[in-house]
Amino acid sequence: MKDIQVNTDSSASKKDFYEILLSQVKSICEDQTFWVTNLSNVSSVIYHGLMSLTYFQNKPINWCGFYLTDPKNNQKLILGPFQGKVACTLIPFGKGVCGAAAATRETQLVEDVHQFPGHIACDSASNSEIVVPLVKDDRVLGVLDIDCERTNGFDEEDKKALEAIVQVIITSCEWPA
Repeated sequence: MKDIQVNTDSSASKKDFYEILLSQVKSICEDQTFWVTNLSNVSSVIYHGLMSLTYFQNKPINWCGFYLTDPKNNQKLILGPFQGKVACTLIPFGKGVCGAAAATRETQLVEDVHQFPGHIACDSASNSEIVVPLVKDDRVLGVLDIDCERTNGFDEEDKKALEAIVQVIITSCEWPA
């Protein structure tokens, strides 16, 4: 097994941080195609990496993980691998930020979750959120969800970088039918 270290250069710019993070995600997924393994390690490397970044020390990340399309109902998301506090286990497509990302197949960048219609508060400490859908062959596999304790925790730079990371995950994993 490769020795993958979490990016801990707290002084890195966000641009540099995300370039390193993308490289780490590629390394994690390079010789492994099982989606559970990759999502578990990717949620850890993103969470701990963001927690170490000076930029986020004033805007702490409090949750990072995946919700996956329920194999028994393709209009619901179920909790997948994550880092953080206990989370909601079932989210219908179209409900909350994660459900909106799954239904629209578009990244949701929410500056203040309390202003988002139908927001699901799994953790009352969350104030902003970014959710990136995982879509392959016109099928929603799930979403990457990251919560922040401050409003305006994420921006377009985060969105672009996380979308690139999601593409690596999508193409490197063998997904269940």
